[in-house]
Amino acid sequence: MTSTKRVRVWDLPQRLFHWSLVACFATAWFTADDAGPVHHWAGYGAVMLVAFRLVWGFVGSHHARFADFVPRPGELWDYLKRVLRRREPPYLGHNPAAAVMILFLLVAVTAIGISGWWLTTDAGWGSGPGEALHEWLAELTLAAVAVHVTAAIYESIHLRENLVRAMIDGTKRAR
Repeated sequence: MTSTKRVRVWDLPQRLFHWSLVACFATAWFTADDAGPVHHWAGYGAVMLVAFRLVWGFVGSHHARFADFVPRPGELWDYLKRVLRRREPPYLGHNPAAAVMILFLLVAVTAIGISGWWLTTDAGWGSGPGEALHEWLAELTLAAVAVHVTAAIYESIHLRENLVRAMIDGTKRAR
Protein backbone atom coordinates (compact mmCIF):
# COMPACT_ATOMS: atom_id res chain seq x y z
CA MET A 1 0.00 0.00 0.00
CA THR A 2 2.64 2.48 -0.99
CA SER A 3 0.48 4.26 -3.53
CA THR A 4 -0.28 7.89 -2.75
CA LYS A 5 -2.53 8.40 -5.75
CA ARG A 6 -6.13 8.94 -4.65
CA VAL A 7 -9.13 7.86 -6.66
CA ARG A 8 -12.78 8.84 -6.37
CA VAL A 9 -14.75 6.06 -4.70
CA TRP A 10 -17.75 7.63 -2.96
CA ASP A 11 -19.77 10.08 -5.02
CA LEU A 12 -21.29 13.24 -3.56
CA PRO A 13 -24.87 11.89 -3.31
CA GLN A 14 -23.62 8.84 -1.41
CA ARG A 15 -21.59 10.96 1.02
CA LEU A 16 -24.45 13.42 1.54
CA PHE A 17 -26.77 10.47 2.18
CA HIS A 18 -24.37 9.02 4.76
CA TRP A 19 -23.84 12.19 6.79
CA SER A 20 -27.48 13.27 6.48
CA LEU A 21 -28.58 9.89 7.83
CA VAL A 22 -26.12 10.29 10.70
CA ALA A 23 -27.67 13.71 11.44
CA CYS A 24 -31.26 12.43 11.22
CA PHE A 25 -30.61 9.39 13.40
CA ALA A 26 -28.72 11.44 16.01
CA THR A 27 -31.44 14.09 16.04
CA ALA A 28 -34.16 11.48 16.43
CA TRP A 29 -32.20 9.72 19.17
CA PHE A 30 -31.58 12.86 21.22
CA THR A 31 -35.17 14.12 20.85
CA ALA A 32 -36.83 10.79 21.64
CA ASP A 33 -38.01 11.67 25.14
CA ASP A 34 -40.09 14.65 24.14
CA ALA A 35 -41.32 12.94 20.92
CA GLY A 36 -42.10 16.30 19.39
CA PRO A 37 -42.15 17.42 15.77
CA VAL A 38 -38.34 17.51 15.58
CA HIS A 39 -38.22 13.82 16.47
CA HIS A 40 -40.92 12.98 13.95
CA TRP A 41 -39.34 14.97 11.11
CA ALA A 42 -35.91 13.50 11.82
CA GLY A 43 -37.49 10.05 11.49
CA TYR A 44 -39.32 10.96 8.30
CA GLY A 45 -36.09 12.42 6.95
CA ALA A 46 -34.23 9.20 7.72
CA VAL A 47 -36.84 7.12 5.89
CA MET A 48 -36.73 9.46 2.88
CA LEU A 49 -32.95 9.12 2.85
CA VAL A 50 -33.23 5.33 2.88
CA ALA A 51 -35.66 5.52 -0.06
CA PHE A 52 -33.14 7.67 -1.91
CA ARG A 53 -30.34 5.20 -1.10
CA LEU A 54 -32.36 2.29 -2.43
CA VAL A 55 -32.78 4.08 -5.74
CA TRP A 56 -29.13 5.18 -5.73
CA GLY A 57 -28.13 1.57 -5.14
CA PHE A 58 -29.36 0.80 -8.65
CA VAL A 59 -28.63 3.99 -10.61
CA GLY A 60 -25.70 5.59 -8.72
CA SER A 61 -22.01 5.50 -9.45
CA HIS A 62 -20.12 2.20 -9.57
CA HIS A 63 -19.29 1.79 -5.86
CA ALA A 64 -22.73 3.03 -4.78
CA ARG A 65 -24.48 0.22 -6.63
CA PHE A 66 -25.63 -2.84 -4.71
CA ALA A 67 -24.31 -5.00 -7.54
CA ASP A 68 -20.80 -3.78 -6.69
CA PHE A 69 -20.78 -4.61 -3.02
CA VAL A 70 -23.53 -6.97 -1.84
CA PRO A 71 -21.64 -10.23 -1.19
CA ARG A 72 -22.66 -13.81 -1.68
CA PRO A 73 -22.70 -15.78 1.61
CA GLY A 74 -19.46 -17.59 0.71
CA GLU A 75 -17.68 -14.28 0.08
CA LEU A 76 -18.80 -12.94 3.43
CA TRP A 77 -17.74 -16.10 5.26
CA ASP A 78 -14.31 -16.09 3.56
CA TYR A 79 -13.83 -12.42 4.41
CA LEU A 80 -14.77 -12.95 8.07
CA LYS A 81 -12.31 -15.85 8.36
CA ARG A 82 -9.60 -13.58 6.94
CA VAL A 83 -10.52 -10.84 9.43
CA LEU A 84 -10.08 -13.28 12.32
CA ARG A 85 -6.58 -14.05 11.00
CA ARG A 86 -5.98 -10.29 10.43
CA ARG A 87 -5.33 -11.03 6.76
CA GLU A 88 -8.34 -9.38 5.16
CA PRO A 89 -7.66 -7.81 1.79
CA PRO A 90 -8.24 -4.11 1.25
CA TYR A 91 -11.27 -3.14 -0.82
CA LEU A 92 -11.57 0.00 -2.86
CA GLY A 93 -15.33 0.00 -2.22
CA HIS A 94 -17.19 -1.68 0.63
CA ASN A 95 -15.83 -4.92 2.06
CA PRO A 96 -18.32 -7.80 2.47
CA ALA A 97 -18.88 -7.20 6.20
CA ALA A 98 -19.48 -3.49 5.64
CA ALA A 99 -21.93 -4.36 2.88
CA VAL A 100 -23.96 -6.56 5.22
CA MET A 101 -23.90 -3.79 7.84
CA ILE A 102 -25.16 -1.28 5.28
CA LEU A 103 -28.03 -3.55 4.33
CA PHE A 104 -28.86 -4.16 8.00
CA LEU A 105 -28.83 -0.44 8.79
CA LEU A 106 -31.07 0.35 5.81
CA VAL A 107 -33.60 -2.25 6.98
CA ALA A 108 -33.31 -1.18 10.63
CA VAL A 109 -33.84 2.53 9.90
CA THR A 110 -36.83 1.61 7.75
CA ALA A 111 -38.28 -0.53 10.55
CA ILE A 112 -37.76 2.29 13.06
CA GLY A 113 -39.50 4.70 10.70
CA ILE A 114 -42.45 2.41 10.07
CA SER A 115 -42.91 1.66 13.76
CA GLY A 116 -42.60 5.34 14.62
CA TRP A 117 -45.13 6.33 11.99
CA TRP A 118 -47.50 3.62 13.23
CA LEU A 119 -47.31 5.13 16.72
CA THR A 120 -48.75 8.37 15.28
CA THR A 121 -51.83 6.63 13.86
CA ASP A 122 -55.10 6.00 15.67
CA ALA A 123 -54.29 2.28 15.79
CA GLY A 124 -50.83 2.77 17.28
CA TRP A 125 -51.33 5.80 19.49
CA GLY A 126 -50.46 4.94 23.10
CA SER A 127 -49.50 1.35 22.28
CA GLY A 128 -47.08 0.14 24.96
CA PRO A 129 -45.84 -2.83 22.91
CA GLY A 130 -45.52 -0.58 19.83
CA GLU A 131 -43.46 1.97 21.76
CA ALA A 132 -41.32 -0.81 23.20
CA LEU A 133 -40.69 -2.21 19.71
CA HIS A 134 -39.82 1.25 18.35
CA GLU A 135 -37.38 1.87 21.20
CA TRP A 136 -35.86 -1.61 20.90
CA LEU A 137 -35.30 -1.13 17.18
CA ALA A 138 -33.63 2.23 17.86
CA GLU A 139 -31.37 0.69 20.52
CA LEU A 140 -30.49 -2.24 18.25
CA THR A 141 -29.64 0.20 15.48
CA LEU A 142 -27.52 2.30 17.83
CA ALA A 143 -25.60 -0.86 18.79
CA ALA A 144 -25.10 -1.64 15.08
CA VAL A 145 -23.87 1.92 14.51
CA ALA A 146 -21.35 1.41 17.32
CA VAL A 147 -20.13 -1.78 15.63
CA HIS A 148 -19.98 0.06 12.29
CA VAL A 149 -17.91 2.93 13.73
CA THR A 150 -15.63 0.53 15.63
CA ALA A 151 -15.06 -1.53 12.48
CA ALA A 152 -14.30 1.63 10.47
CA ILE A 153 -11.75 2.71 13.08
CA TYR A 154 -10.21 -0.79 13.15
CA GLU A 155 -9.99 -0.94 9.38
CA SER A 156 -8.60 2.59 9.16
CA ILE A 157 -5.78 1.63 11.54
CA HIS A 158 -5.21 -1.92 10.28
CA LEU A 159 -5.21 -1.02 6.58
CA ARG A 160 -3.77 2.48 7.07
CA GLU A 161 -6.66 4.09 5.21
CA ASN A 162 -8.58 6.95 6.82
CA LEU A 163 -12.15 5.87 6.11
CA VAL A 164 -13.67 8.95 7.74
CA ARG A 165 -11.66 11.10 5.33
CA ALA A 166 -12.84 8.90 2.47
CA MET A 167 -16.47 9.48 3.46
CA ILE A 168 -15.82 13.23 3.55
CA ASP A 169 -13.79 13.81 0.38
CA GLY A 170 -14.89 10.66 -1.48
CA THR A 171 -11.37 9.42 -2.25
CA LYS A 172 -9.23 6.48 -1.22
CA ARG A 173 -5.74 5.39 -2.11
CA ALA A 174 -5.54 3.59 -5.42
CA ARG A 175 -4.90 -0.12 -5.02
